[in-house]
Amino acid sequence: MSTSESRRDFSKLAVGGAALLATATNSSAKMPSVPPGIKIGVSGGQPTPENLLYLKQLGVTWVSLGASPATATAEGFIKIREQWEAGGFKVYNIGSGVGPSGSLHNMEEVTLNLPGRDKKIEEYLNYIRYLGKAGIPYSTYAHMGNGIWRSGRETLPRGYSGSSLDLSSPDAKGTWAGKTFTGPLSHGREYSKEEIWENYTYFIKKVVPVAEEAGVRIGIHPDDPPQPMLAGVPRCIFSNFEGYKRAIEIANSPNIGVCLCCGSWLEGGKMTGADPVQMIKYFGPKKKLFKIHFRNVSGPLPHFTETMIDDGYYDMSKIMRALVEVKFDGIMIPDHVPGLGSNPATESAGRGAAGRTPGEFRPSPALAYLLGCMNSMLVAAQGMPK
Repeated sequence: MSTSESRRDFSKLAVGGAALLATATNSSAKMPSVPPGIKIGVSGGQPTPENLLYLKQLGVTWVSLGASPATATAEGFIKIREQWEAGGFKVYNIGSGVGPSGSLHNMEEVTLNLPGRDKKIEEYLNYIRYLGKAGIPYSTYAHMGNGIWRSGRETLPRGYSGSSLDLSSPDAKGTWAGKTFTGPLSHGREYSKEEIWENYTYFIKKVVPVAEEAGVRIGIHPDDPPQPMLAGVPRCIFSNFEGYKRAIEIANSPNIGVCLCCGSWLEGGKMTGADPVQMIKYFGPKKKLFKIHFRNVSGPLPHFTETMIDDGYYDMSKIMRALVEVKFDGIMIPDHVPGLGSNPATESAGRGAAGRTPGEFRPSPALAYLLGCMNSMLVAAQGMPK
């Protein structure tokens, strides 16, 4: 298809969001039912006996999981679900897709129309089909062309460290799936907003019928960070309120909605055009809000550090109250859980949060603390006068 033809097709799709909504399909009857009410869960990790016992002790029922090349099949997803269900848990989603060619999340081939785009899309469609066959009701997708950008880690006043981004830092770079993206032009040229919208439309129009047939909801994650332009790539769709509205209208499906990562959204500050509460009050009543990542940051761009939810610049209890008001019935999880119980200045190289060796299980004091905060906020919000 020529560039001019694709532009004409895009224009036809993008005009008249209301008209698109008026022709919404009703083919999502296969979507697995999810019990009503807010479900505070966690990124589950591995179903080891130690981890299952710890999460049970924390009162967790719902888990959000990831996939690996070895498990990203219908049979693999069924096995994962059955393992967790045998331990008394419920699997809400398996996200961060992976296929034979690698990551199916933040696919630069799709976002920027690079060689291999159609192969990536077909792998993603198969991934959604596998989830449907396994009875997994939801998956998160992200649409960033040059990765998640950070410049390092910084120690917060309370003494724990968090991932940070200072746009003026020479160390600022994007990373995803083993690749690094740097300025001034991560892909050798500057892309136009029109190209980014055309590429999204091409992708989502292929995804919608498969998601509806499979009965899988897909929540699209905000750009992290929601900076209007990074290294020549516009972040014009999932970095602002108007972009999200238009994108969901183009999708025109009950299966396509929002994964609201509060931390990523708060990184953008006023640039997003709506704070998290406004996003919730718009998309929640439309049943387009599927998942919440509960995270705070020290301040908006141009410089932020990820914080504990009670240690950032935004009052997260406002988010919880808004979710209760709109009768949100998806899952919400603590996001980017920091390490507590260790000194960031003395952590040894090659060890992760709280000095943990990869694969080694240790109960996370930060996770317990965050779940306590979230459950207390929920109880308080549910008890507020209507």
